[in-house]
Amino acid sequence: MRTRPRRRVLPGFGLSLGFTVAYLGLLVLLPLSGLALHARRMTWAGYVAAVTSERALAAFGLSLGAALAAAAINAAFGLLVAWVLVRYTFPGRRLVGACVDLPFALPTSVAGIALTAVYAPTGWIGRLFAPWGLQVAFTRIGVVVALTFIGLPFVVRAVQPVLEDLDAEVEEAAQSLGATRWQTFRRVLLPSIGPALAAGFTLAFARALGEYGSVVFISGNLPMRTEVVTLLIVARLEQFDYAGATAIAATMLAVSFALLLAINVIQGWSRRREAAA
Repeated sequence: MRTRPRRRVLPGFGLSLGFTVAYLGLLVLLPLSGLALHARRMTWAGYVAAVTSERALAAFGLSLGAALAAAAINAAFGLLVAWVLVRYTFPGRRLVGACVDLPFALPTSVAGIALTAVYAPTGWIGRLFAPWGLQVAFTRIGVVVALTFIGLPFVVRAVQPVLEDLDAEVEEAAQSLGATRWQTFRRVLLPSIGPALAAGFTLAFARALGEYGSVVFISGNLPMRTEVVTLLIVARLEQFDYAGATAIAATMLAVSFALLLAINVIQGWSRRREAAA
């Protein structure tokens, strides 16, 4: 008796792969390829001059440094927020979960205005730091604060499902065998949540690297001080320096791709190492 072939909801591999490649090509690869081809029209000397100017190097340094700092802060506190949401039941838990997702829905320009109003020297929080001579808004600290704000949900939502699947009895078993809290976290919890935490860190870093709306207000856009790469690109466009804007954008694209590729390679290596162990 012949069995009927199993019908799949989605089409076969060949057709699905074709749709996938076409979709990514039209929305991702084609625009990025156009940027790279436009950058090739510049002479090598002009390209180097555009991306190695003192102003451009300062913007690159601030963007990479602030994005890494914000992603690291989110990795630590995002794990803590996810832990509280998963392991504890308390009044207002759903409200806290909604607040975590707020940066997803909130327009970045609105976030920038709100952060500036709060952290300005005359704002609710800014006035508390003023007597100590500390200023958040219009400084590099303000840039990190804005990037931390928009990157927090990526870490929390990446780690939270893993913590929900992780049985709390595993932690209790480790503690009953004499493990300390640090040993339980390092040897029991971290190997399970490590890949998800690394993925959240990567997403937060990538999101912070290309942020514009929330930074443009709180940074003050001071050249050589609080100007990130995205602001510099817009400044070049406003000056009708399309070649310089393209060169900086293409360099940022290459740097972002290289960093994300390196992080993904490290994640894959860590997963293989944990599986082998």
